[in-house]
Amino acid sequence: MAQAKNVTTNKGKVAKVSKRKATTAKKTKKTKTKITKNRAQFKAVPTEVKQKQKTEIIVTARRKRVAEKAKMRATMPSTPLPEVNRVRLTDVSGVVYDDPEYQRMSAMYESTIKDIKEGEIVNGTVLGVTRDDVIVDVGFKSEGIISISEFPAPLNIKVGDPIEVYLEQIEDSNGQLILSKQKADFMRVWEQIREKHDSGETIEGRISRRIKGGLVVDIMGVDAFLPGSQVALRQVPDFDALLNQTMKLKIIKINKARRNIVVSRRVVLEDEREDMREKLLEEIAVDQVRQGVVKNITDFGVFIDLGGVDGLLHITDMSWGRIRHPSELVSLGDKIDVKILDIDEKTSRVSLGLKQMTPYPWENIEEKYPLGKKVTGRVVSITDYGAFVELEKGIEGLIHISEMSWTQHIKHPSKIMNVNDMVEAVVLSVDKENEKISLGIKQMEPDPWNTIDEKYPIGKIITGKVRNLTAFGAFVELEEGIDGLIHISDMSWTKRIQHPSEILRKKDKIEVKVIKIDHDNRRISLGLKQLSEDPWPEIAKKYAVGTECLGTITKVMDRGVIVDLDNVVEGFVPTAQLGHKDLTNPTGVFKQGEQIPLQVIEFDRYQHKIVLSVSAYYKKRERTELDKFLSKYSVSENKPIADVMPEKMKQKTQDSTAKENEPAPSPENVPASETTPTDNVTETKSAETEENQTPSEPSSNKTDDNNEETETKK
Repeated sequence: MAQAKNVTTNKGKVAKVSKRKATTAKKTKKTKTKITKNRAQFKAVPTEVKQKQKTEIIVTARRKRVAEKAKMRATMPSTPLPEVNRVRLTDVSGVVYDDPEYQRMSAMYESTIKDIKEGEIVNGTVLGVTRDDVIVDVGFKSEGIISISEFPAPLNIKVGDPIEVYLEQIEDSNGQLILSKQKADFMRVWEQIREKHDSGETIEGRISRRIKGGLVVDIMGVDAFLPGSQVALRQVPDFDALLNQTMKLKIIKINKARRNIVVSRRVVLEDEREDMREKLLEEIAVDQVRQGVVKNITDFGVFIDLGGVDGLLHITDMSWGRIRHPSELVSLGDKIDVKILDIDEKTSRVSLGLKQMTPYPWENIEEKYPLGKKVTGRVVSITDYGAFVELEKGIEGLIHISEMSWTQHIKHPSKIMNVNDMVEAVVLSVDKENEKISLGIKQMEPDPWNTIDEKYPIGKIITGKVRNLTAFGAFVELEEGIDGLIHISDMSWTKRIQHPSEILRKKDKIEVKVIKIDHDNRRISLGLKQLSEDPWPEIAKKYAVGTECLGTITKVMDRGVIVDLDNVVEGFVPTAQLGHKDLTNPTGVFKQGEQIPLQVIEFDRYQHKIVLSVSAYYKKRERTELDKFLSKYSVSENKPIADVMPEKMKQKTQDSTAKENEPAPSPENVPASETTPTDNVTETKSAETEENQTPSEPSSNKTDDNNEETETKK
């Protein structure tokens, strides 16, 4: 429900008014306000009228003054004009024209006004030439203006010259004629251009200017477009060089509506090239000499334009000598004489030769470079296996790395020579068929091995410096470039040397004895033990088979122990001869430094081998003595060595065992080694056999400890 509001009346009483009535009263008040505003506007109107009246009053006063002057002029006396009667034109001139004359005069007048239409070619006269335009009169009520850019350069038009123009529009927004010189020229030559295009005939054109993508060509006064790709058979580096040149062209595309003409010079050149190609293929023959132009250069050769036919000049046929790239001999555009080597009729490919134009340098090569001749050349290339030397243009020889020094061990030819060095060499061999010459540098000096017997006779004691140590011996430098080898078996008469480092060090100066010279392999065998007498004859007497002795364990191995006999010689006791039947590995049972009773069961003077036995020693004694010995070296209290060995050592032990099971070589080639009488396995080879081994191939019958020690040294 609408709530009532208190309203004060004129009498001062407060009356209750509903919400609806209050809203209506509010609207009424707004309307009254509007009416009041309108009334205010009406009140302002009289003021404006007063202002207008005041203005009219001022104007009226001025008019009154003008009117007064007019009245004064009206009162002034006026002079009357004379009366003139009506006359005819014929009365003034005194000439009367009849109808024929009148018709003739009309025709003359009409001839001065031309009947022109849009889209036609009209004749005009040049009235003026400005910097930007040419003004032309075509007989119309207004002159036409043509842009000066439509006239070919240089401008050769002047005032008064007749000219044909194309009427595009009679009047533009400024009321002027729209004329075109280019369109007029195009319309005149269009028929000729169309006939040339349809018939495929060539047409001459002049290059007028360069634009984006090609050139503009003037053909019969009309501009045509020559694309850059159609200028020549090959890419043209500079289009500006072609300006103002006249050339034959062929129209390949026309569009009358757009006045577009596209021409090509490449098509004309291709046609000419094909004609020349057919003619050239009929005339060309193998062994002919032709002049050509270098068209293209690649890594493998040069393409020569012979005048319609392209031939390939391979890099191998460019020079008898060595070249890295064809650009060393020729350049683009060069004219050179070449010889036809081969023609493929199916593919029309032509093979060319340049070096065939000069004499073959390998002719009579045996007479030029006989064997043993000393020559001088320039190093042109160096490889891992040697150096190539240029003796003359087209002739090279190879100096192999093995022919560079008698004594030095050269790893790479670059260590002693460089490219472009001049070297002297001796001709070793000549192969004309394969074009090869072998050269040698070391032959320039005498071979020191020819006099090696005189310098180092067998048995001579000399002093040298230890240069290198290997697993099989030591290299001793006798002089610059000449080394000798002390094999490990020639280092001691009695001690079993596992590695040369046990008694020698690098750069040590030692005395050695020459024991052998191998001229074929260029090797000298040296001996260190040969400096003293051989003690084995005396040892043979002292340690004959059956001799009982006491030995000190110096080394324990898995297949036996090595013992020292009175600090004179070493002997070997196999595992099976240590008194234990069940013993498989003495390691852990016997210790280094312990003394054990032994009996010699095998003695080899020449192989320097002594084999001893504990079992043979106690065989002739009481059982109680053997039991006492066995109780001292009990097997049950010690774990097998394999259980406590590291994995790497286990693997080495297995490898050593496998090597031990290999068949033994013949006794005459095997030196003394620790072997059992039963398995007859030798430990090392003879001195001569190991001397012929390479440093990377040590003896395969080394002991396990020897292999382990060698591995550690490496």
